[in-house]
This record gives sequence, structure tokens and C-alpha cells, in this order.
Amino acid sequence: MEWTTIESDPGVFTELIENIGVKGVQVEELWSLDQLRELSPVFGLVFLFKWKKEPVRPATTTDAGQVFFAKQVISNACATQAILNILLNVKAPGLDLGTELANLREFVSDFDPTMKGLAISNSDLIRTAHNSFARPEPLVPDNDKDDEKSGDAYHFISYVPVGGKLFELDGLQEGPIELCDCTDDDWLDKVGPHITARMERYAASEIRFNLMALVGNRVDIFSSRLAAATAQRDQLAAAAAAADGMSDEDLAHAQAKLLEAETEVANLQEALAAEQAKHRTWHEENVRRKHNYVPCLFQLLKLMAARGQMGPLLERARRPAAAGGGNGTKQ
Repeated sequence: MEWTTIESDPGVFTELIENIGVKGVQVEELWSLDQLRELSPVFGLVFLFKWKKEPVRPATTTDAGQVFFAKQVISNACATQAILNILLNVKAPGLDLGTELANLREFVSDFDPTMKGLAISNSDLIRTAHNSFARPEPLVPDNDKDDEKSGDAYHFISYVPVGGKLFELDGLQEGPIELCDCTDDDWLDKVGPHITARMERYAASEIRFNLMALVGNRVDIFSSRLAAATAQRDQLAAAAAAADGMSDEDLAHAQAKLLEAETEVANLQEALAAEQAKHRTWHEENVRRKHNYVPCLFQLLKLMAARGQMGPLLERARRPAAAGGGNGTKQ
């Protein structure tokens, strides 16, 4: 069974990851590397660019054994593979790979990159989750198919810190590319120049790039912070209520701390509500992506024709074009 092309969208990738069984992670689209500090924890970055044939770069690491790297051996799956190359390198609290990926990582631990890629391609769960986001296209003209075959190709690569080093993971290369030494605290600062350099390589002819980050699930993070802030506020409220024997200065200090805690709770409630709304919007957009509207449109056109409404509508559609000399405006 083939792997289909899917849209590059954070909502698509977040739900795809969830469908594979991974918990505690979501995908965020970035407009600037400065956003990364607001999204901690960041597990890895996915960079999309217009692919051009380049020489194969040799793996440049002596620590390839500790880095999970799978070669891309199938078409249309580079986005999913780039995401998996990050997830299967992350061991962080709050991120649960789920049964399928945990078993896959253990099963292929001694495989070479090509065999790891084949193992991913043969996973029914991963392939089904990926293909579920294919757009329904029951009517594709032959010329569109030809354009698709000869059109621009785009490629996804990953950046991830592993074992004190920063790696570029490109499924079209022979192995992981070691970029520099790093720590969990400074790798986001060190990855910027490498991404900028790759963008500048194509800057003369290409401006279409996309950068996404795999980060901790923001709903879970804000829910946890809100629970802690609410507990602290309740403690401060109880202390302020039992103000007998407090000096005026101590009472004012307690009330100020309580006001600060209440403000923190309100801010977290607002942030959580916004994040929950974003996830709902993502899900609604994904439902629309997967739905086939063609039968509904056909039925609508048949009903309009049966009621004699198609002729007048076609005439009205032609009239402005004819009156405006073909440009839709009146002279």
C-alpha cells in the first residue's frame, strides 16, 4: 500500500502523532526562532524546504549508535519520517511514545538505517495514521497528475540534540550529520545558524521555507501549572483569612501575595482556554480536510437542474464577463 502526500500543517502533524499513540507532544509552526523560548520543552525541529539534488553527505559522527536514524525508503513520507526521527531520539518526562513506537524502537535498535526505514514503512499503524490525512480527490484531471509528477519537490529534515551533540537527520543521507556540541540548555541557540545557512543556500531562487517545533503538549503543561497555581492561591487565601494577630504590614504583604497568585491563576486559565480552542480548531480543520464534498456538490447541481435553476445561473455568470470584455467589469 502506498503512502500518500499530506499537507504540511501543525494541526495535521499533531493529530497524526496522537493517532500513532504518542502522548505529551504537539507540533507548533514557527515564524521566528525567538518563539522557541516560549515553547519549552522543545524536543526537536522540523525544517521544510524546496528540495534540490545535492551530493550525498557522509555520516559525520562517531556516536551513530546512540542516535536513532532511519533512511527514507518510501515516497511521500518524509514529513512523518522526520517527526519519527525526533520522537525516537527523545527520552523526556511527560513524553509517552506509546506501545507501537516503544516496541518499534526496541525492535530495530540493532538495525542499520535502511532496515530501520523499511521497518517504519511496514508499520500498518504508522502508515494508516499518515494516509488518513490524504485529501479525497475523486476527480483528478490527467494534466494535474502530470503536473504533480513534474512539479516542485519539498523535503523535511530534523534537528535534534542527542548525547550532548546537535544532529541533522535527513532521511536522504547515509546517516546522522553531527553539527556541533551542545547541551539541553543551549542547543536552541546553536541550531539557528545551521538553519539560516541552509536557507541562504537557496535564497537566490527560493523563499518558501517552513520551520516547525515538536514541543510538550501545551494543554497538559498549562493544566499542570494551573493546578499548582490554584493550590498556592488557596493556601494564600486561607492564610490571609486567618489574619488575627497579624500586623498591618504583614496583612498587606499577605494580600499582595494573594493578588499576585490570583492574577497568575487568571492568566493560566486564559492561556489554557486559548490552547484548548486551538486544538479544537485543528481537529475541525482535519475533519474538513478528510471529508469528500464532491457527492454533496453533485447532488446540489442535480437538484438545481431539476428545478430549472441552472440555466438562469449560468446566464447570470456569463453576463458580467461579456459586459466587461472578459475581465468581469462593466465598461
